[in-house]
Amino acid sequence: MHVREWTARRAGVAAGAGLGAVFASALALQASLIAESWGAGYWQVGCASGATVCVIALMRRRDRAWAAVAGLAVAAVAVVAARFVHLPAEPSPAMTLGLSVLVGSAVRALPTLPACAVAAGGLAVVVGGLLTAHTSSGVPPVTALNGAGWLAALVIGLCLRLLAARGLAAVKEVRRDERLRLARELHDVAAHHITGIVLQSQAARLLARKQPERLDDALEGIEAAGSDALAAMRRLVGLLRDADDAALATLGAERLSDLVERFDGPAVRLRLPGDEEESGWPPEVASTVHRIVQEALTNVSRHAPHARSVLVDVSRDRDAVVVEVVDDAPPVPLRRRLRGGYGLVGMRERLEALGGTLRAGPRPGAGWSVRATVPVPVRERR
Repeated sequence: MHVREWTARRAGVAAGAGLGAVFASALALQASLIAESWGAGYWQVGCASGATVCVIALMRRRDRAWAAVAGLAVAAVAVVAARFVHLPAEPSPAMTLGLSVLVGSAVRALPTLPACAVAAGGLAVVVGGLLTAHTSSGVPPVTALNGAGWLAALVIGLCLRLLAARGLAAVKEVRRDERLRLARELHDVAAHHITGIVLQSQAARLLARKQPERLDDALEGIEAAGSDALAAMRRLVGLLRDADDAALATLGAERLSDLVERFDGPAVRLRLPGDEEESGWPPEVASTVHRIVQEALTNVSRHAPHARSVLVDVSRDRDAVVVEVVDDAPPVPLRRRLRGGYGLVGMRERLEALGGTLRAGPRPGAGWSVRATVPVPVRERR
C-alpha cells in the first residue's frame, strides 16, 4: 500500500536522523570528558573508533548481519589496542551505544542462529573489555556501562522479535480465515454455474427433438457456461492450499443495501451503478464486493468514531467493479488508523485471488478512504 510504504519510509528517515543526533551528542560528550580526565591528546582514537561503529549502526538496514560483524570487529580491535597502547578503556560509551543498536537490531530481525551468534559476539566484547581494563579490582564504570548496553539490546531485541512473531501469526490467522470463507463460498459459486449448465442441457435435449437446427447454439451456451464455471472456481481455489479447509458450507448472499441499513454508526449513503444490483454480478465478484464494504464499515466504527457520514460508492466499468468507502472523520494520527489493520490483510488476500487491487489511506484534509478494484471475467462482461 502506497500510504503505508510512504509513512514507513518517512518514519525510517526521521528515526535515522534522530539516532544520528544521539550518536553525535554521545561522541561530543565522550571527547569532552576524556580531554578533561586523560588529556587533550587521548580523545581522538576513541572518538574515531566510536564514530566508525556509530556509522555502521546507521547503515545496518542494508545488511544487518554484516553490519553487526563489522561493528563487533571494530570494537574487538579497539579493546585490544586500548590495553596495549595505554588508551582509555574500550568500548567507549559512544561505541557501546552503537554496539547496542547493532546487537538489538540483529537479535530482532536475523534468523535464530545468526542472531544468537551476534548476541554471543556482543557478550564476548563485554568480557574482553573487562579482562583488558586498566584496573586491579572491581568492574570499571565503562565496562559496567558496556554490559548494561549489551543486556538492554538483548532484552529489547527479543521483545521486538516476539512482537513481530505475534504480528506475523495474526496475519497468517487472518489469511487462513479468509481462505475458509472462500472455501465456503466456493459451494455457492459452483452451484450457480452448474445449475446454469444443467438447465441449458435440459433445454438442449428438448431442442434436439423439436428444433435440431438450434442445437449448436445450445451446445455453445453450455460450453461457455462450463468455461465460466471453471474460470470462477480457479480464481477462488487459488488460495485454498490447506487440506483442513476442505469442509464447505453455504453462505447466504446479502444485498449491500441490507448491509448498509444494519450498520450501527454514522449515516451511510450507498451509491450503486444505476439500477444494477450486486445479484447481477458474478457470484465471486458479488461476495468480494460485499466483504470489502463490510470490512470497511467495520473499520469506520472502530477507528473513526467521530465521523459524521460515510459514502459507499460502487461503480462498474467494462473491466472491473470499483468499490470505494469514504468517511469524513477529523484527522487523527496515522498510527492509530493503521493499528490492528488485519481486516485489510483479509481483504487484500481475497482481492489478490481475483487479480484485484486494494488501496487505503487518509484523504486530503480529513477522512479515510478504502478503494478496491475487482476484475470482472471476460465472459461475465458479455
